[in-house]
Amino acid sequence: MNAKLCATVTGATTDALRQARDRAADADMVELRLDYADEVDIDGVLSDRRVPVIVTCRPTWAGGQFSGSEEERFRLLAEALTRGAEFIDVEWGSGCADLIERHRGRRVVLSDHDFEGVPDDIEQRYQSMRATGAQVVKLAARVGKLSELIRLRDLAPTSASREDVHVVIGMGPAGLPSRLLPDHFGSAWTYAGAEMQVAPGQLDVRRMVEEFHVRRAGIGTELFGVLGSPLGHSLSPIMHNTGFAETGRDALYIPLEAADVDDFESFADAFDLQGASVTAPFKEAVMTSRVETDEIGRRVGAVNTLRKTGGRWEGTNTDVAGFLDPLDGRLALKGCRATILGAGGAARGVAVALSTKGAQVTISARQAERAETVASLVGGANSAFPPVAGSWDLLVNTTPLGTYPNVDSTPLSAAALDGTLVYDLVYNPPVTRLLSDAEAAGCQVVGGLGMLVAQAERQFAWWTGTPPAQDLFRAAAERQLGHKRDDAHASATKREETTR
Repeated sequence: MNAKLCATVTGATTDALRQARDRAADADMVELRLDYADEVDIDGVLSDRRVPVIVTCRPTWAGGQFSGSEEERFRLLAEALTRGAEFIDVEWGSGCADLIERHRGRRVVLSDHDFEGVPDDIEQRYQSMRATGAQVVKLAARVGKLSELIRLRDLAPTSASREDVHVVIGMGPAGLPSRLLPDHFGSAWTYAGAEMQVAPGQLDVRRMVEEFHVRRAGIGTELFGVLGSPLGHSLSPIMHNTGFAETGRDALYIPLEAADVDDFESFADAFDLQGASVTAPFKEAVMTSRVETDEIGRRVGAVNTLRKTGGRWEGTNTDVAGFLDPLDGRLALKGCRATILGAGGAARGVAVALSTKGAQVTISARQAERAETVASLVGGANSAFPPVAGSWDLLVNTTPLGTYPNVDSTPLSAAALDGTLVYDLVYNPPVTRLLSDAEAAGCQVVGGLGMLVAQAERQFAWWTGTPPAQDLFRAAAERQLGHKRDDAHASATKREETTR
């Protein structure tokens, strides 16, 4: 089917809207949001367009910005149809029956948005909207968990016909698969933001095209993903999707922000997921009776990688080997006093890795009981948090402290950094405040990107049987981090311009 990619653009004036429209060069369609404009000339926003457009003027009562009269709003939409717009978008229940009937439903997208959740009567809503005769029915609902997407997928046939053209979207982080897998939902197109997010969970066009290869994913595409929460910072999709593209494999890797492990398993079964990376807070919880865990995973008591083999799930832990790679040649680990900050799934993998090399492991965490549990895995010790000065040679931060956007936070004060080497598993930003303070104090430093890349390379090889090309994942991750910094700067600049 190959759904199209529609970029949503806004602008305060006709010229601004036209310019935003023309900048969305990578999209197949453009949605022109008239409701963000103070005043607009329909001829002006439609003339010289290069791709088909959907003209939308969303009222405030439906989550938009238009606060004028319904008479004025419908006049704008009717004029857009008369002037040749490929589609207009009108809200179900807005008194639009006359407009639909007058145009026999052609070029009309009838939409319904529920920002609270998936309504109990969503199936009935769909059928009622379909019965109006509108050419396209669009249903968008905020989803709080992955398994709610199954109901959205099953609303309508997955192969849209002339009589049943629709768009189905799950809003919010858990709904992201519906945006990235439009063919699985039978959607005629999917939406992306051009220069700002206008709907919960919406990604920008660049990420949809470059990171998630949205136009390539069809019903037969193998699905992989990263299980965790939150996932907006994750670099795993760009690495694995780059790997799939380079090897010519018809596969896609997507974020899976689940409510819990049961939620993930329901989604995985319904969408035939073939493998997953696992990150916080699920590395321990995912070791259920459904997962056959290998020796290293059992020893760690946490897994970060799943794959489906013969209809059953297998689990392993690539954090152990991935953690050690960047340390090679930097520090003699045998007999080294290694203190680990944190006591989660990542800390478990690090503790096992260090113990295999003969390090003396100490776990320092705010929750003493969890610290004791992790220390017992390797016959190590646990200490108060933060660790006292002079107690370590190697310090490893496995907590999220210092992760973007909270770049000023750090798990340890600068005065306490008196060991030999500080290893921060945080990779965004590449140089955290902890690493900056440690370097200033004379310590060697190692950032988290090396471990992230090394463990991801092992995941890819475990899934596909072939390791990615050397440096492919690192280059993809560094490129994505650069985009994130550029996007953050652009957003800050736009906010500053808006407040002037």
